[in-house]
Amino acid sequence: MGCVRSPIYPQHGRPRLRLVAALAGLLLSLSGLPATLAAADDVTPEPQPVPVPVPVRGSAYMGIGVRAHEGTGMVPDAPPAPRVTQAEGVDVASYQGDVAWPTLWSSGVRWAYTKATEGTYYTNPYFTQQYDGSYGAGMVRGAYHFATPDTTSGTAQADYFIAHGGGWTADGKTLPGALDIEWNPYGDACYGMSKSAMVTWIGDFLKRYKARTQRDAVIYTATAWWSDCTGNYKGFGATNPLWIASYASSAGTLPAGWKSYTMWQYTSSGPHVGDHDRFYDTVDKLRKFATG
Repeated sequence: MGCVRSPIYPQHGRPRLRLVAALAGLLLSLSGLPATLAAADDVTPEPQPVPVPVPVRGSAYMGIGVRAHEGTGMVPDAPPAPRVTQAEGVDVASYQGDVAWPTLWSSGVRWAYTKATEGTYYTNPYFTQQYDGSYGAGMVRGAYHFATPDTTSGTAQADYFIAHGGGWTADGKTLPGALDIEWNPYGDACYGMSKSAMVTWIGDFLKRYKARTQRDAVIYTATAWWSDCTGNYKGFGATNPLWIASYASSAGTLPAGWKSYTMWQYTSSGPHVGDHDRFYDTVDKLRKFATG
């Protein structure tokens, strides 16, 4: 009796299943790739500090250190509400070029300070247009000096300032010269000086200016700088008017020795020109202050 043989076929089923499983896994991994990349794109990188280039000597302006150390970029300036009892002013330097003084006058600006000098090495090339132009528009005007105590003495810088437009006359339209003393834009914040040496330097400038003009110079500064670099010295408050820098809705805490400010730089992003200021009282009081 013959035996019946069952046909024998090659067993392809298991390898085929393995191949299908591998292909399915590959497809699943590929389909998940865009989602993974999208998730990676959603991760916000940590912000990296941006180096601030050192400016060219002579290019400093009133408030350059305030902007760098107290800032206006992250939080917009919050200008105070206008007050008719506080005369509006501006301060300008060479980077503003020729200023449209009639436009500023029409907007309500009644006084202006122009940068005249820096150290004993720089004079503002736009000084005549800015200083005389504000006067011609009807404003009470003055000049300021950007101090660099690490270059020459306070006495030498006062002389240089007076020789290049920083003097004063009792005509009722010329404000006393202002000493801009703030963070050093070119290096060490306190110009590499001790607190006592800084006080001495400032005192030398002020004494020289008073001796030659018969007026006490205005001191422009910020409370934080004054505290860090002079030890919050209070000895000038009785004689020298304070011009405080504070980009906020109030002038805030004043340096030691001053109970009130005479001028307040309240913003670096005002209309027409950036830096806007307030005198503590009316235009009539401003003219009396100018007269001395």
